[in-house]
Amino acid sequence: MKRKWRRLDEPGLEAFHIAPDADGFRAVSTVVHAGGAAFGLSYVWLLDASWRTRRLDLRLSSPTPREMTIRRSPGGWSVNGQARPDLAACDEIDLSATPFCNTLAMRLLQGPGELTALYVDLPSLQLSPSRQRYATLGGNRWRYIDLGVAKGFEADMRVDEDGLIVDYEGLFETID
Repeated sequence: MKRKWRRLDEPGLEAFHIAPDADGFRAVSTVVHAGGAAFGLSYVWLLDASWRTRRLDLRLSSPTPREMTIRRSPGGWSVNGQARPDLAACDEIDLSATPFCNTLAMRLLQGPGELTALYVDLPSLQLSPSRQRYATLGGNRWRYIDLGVAKGFEADMRVDEDGLIVDYEGLFETID
C-alpha cells in the first residue's frame, strides 16, 4: 500500500509505503517538512503481525543530521540501545510528522478508548509519554483528542478500508 500525504497547516509532503515482511509489516517513508522548523526525515517502521511497533529507525537529514532507533522490548522501550524506563507506560509510538501513527493507535484500540503514546517531536527528536483519546464517529471516521503534550487539540480523521488516514482535519490529506 502506498500513500502520499500533504500537510495542510504548513508546506510538507510524505511519500509512504507499507508491505508485509517475514515478521509482520515494514513501512518506509520520506517526509519533507518546509514549514517554520523545516526538516527532512526518512523512517523505517517495523511492525508485528498485529500492527504493533517492533522497531522504528529514524534518520533526520536536516537541519542537523541525526539518527535514532526506538525498539520495543519485553520490559518497555529502548532508544539507541539504552533502556528507557520513563517510557515503559507507552503503548505505541506517535511520530509528530506523520498521520500513520494514528492508524497504529486505532488498530490497537479497535474502538473508542485511551492510550499513552511515546510521542516523538520533530525536528527536536525529544521523546515523552503523552495521553491520547480516540472516539469513533461512525463508518470510517474517528475523532482524536490529545490529553497530553498538545492538551486541548482535537481533530476528526477519515480512514480507508485498511485503516490508513485519508484526511486528518487541518493537518494532512491524501493526494494522488
